Amino acid sequence: MTYIINENADTEFITGLKANEKIDISIFEKALHDTHEVIKEITRNIPVDIFSILGMRNLSAFIGELFSKSLAKESNGRYISNPHQDGYPDLLLMDKQGYELYEHIASQAGLRDKAPFSPFRNGGLEIKATCGTVPTPARCARIGIEKPGMGDSRISVLTSYDWKAHHRETNNLVGILWDFIDGLPYIIAVFFGKNLNENDWGNIIQPKEGGGRTTSVSIMNRGGVYKMYRNWIAVKNAPHYIEFINKYNKGDIIPL
Repeated sequence: MTYIINENADTEFITGLKANEKIDISIFEKALHDTHEVIKEITRNIPVDIFSILGMRNLSAFIGELFSKSLAKESNGRYISNPHQDGYPDLLLMDKQGYELYEHIASQAGLRDKAPFSPFRNGGLEIKATCGTVPTPARCARIGIEKPGMGDSRISVLTSYDWKAHHRETNNLVGILWDFIDGLPYIIAVFFGKNLNENDWGNIIQPKEGGGRTTSVSIMNRGGVYKMYRNWIAVKNAPHYIEFINKYNKGDIIPL
């Protein structure tokens, strides 16, 4: 899996405690490699189709978690996973201030509490994955194609992509776009949004009464997606992916 890397991507941001932080681009490259090695290892050593068991929604979350853990590993402790599953950001920044804050929370026996980690005052990185949107089965039938299923590449019928969050304050976002290649889920693009604000996210959609276990969600709008596009980190070196991302954002900044 080869990628075009944007060496000019802006990965510097202001932490929650007002310090400057910059992520080395090589960490993203290494995390991509690690993520895909785990995916291949799963298919080699698990005798069932684990991806079908997960289903598309859970699989997308799984890809995001894999990349998050890989990013933390390749940062050599600079970032660690949020100890609370519902906390944010997903990865906590362990610079001097972050480490001291974390140690203070630990000294108060607070590592299992949600409050200190939702949000973590020093901030860090949010990680979100999407495989984009394809036409409904009815729409596919009208245009004479079959809706892609589990394991099928989606790029030829992809109509859009965005990311979802539980609140409109999400920023310092590592956004992942993935697709099936030869039946396996692979990351095809990574973006970094360091200047997102509430206006880049839609209104919070509340779950319908009796609607199961869905939670409130906000969907990134086209303006937010464009900001992410302008700060792309890595894109699979394949014309059909590059062309789609450029065309969807009405730009040409990712080179063919």
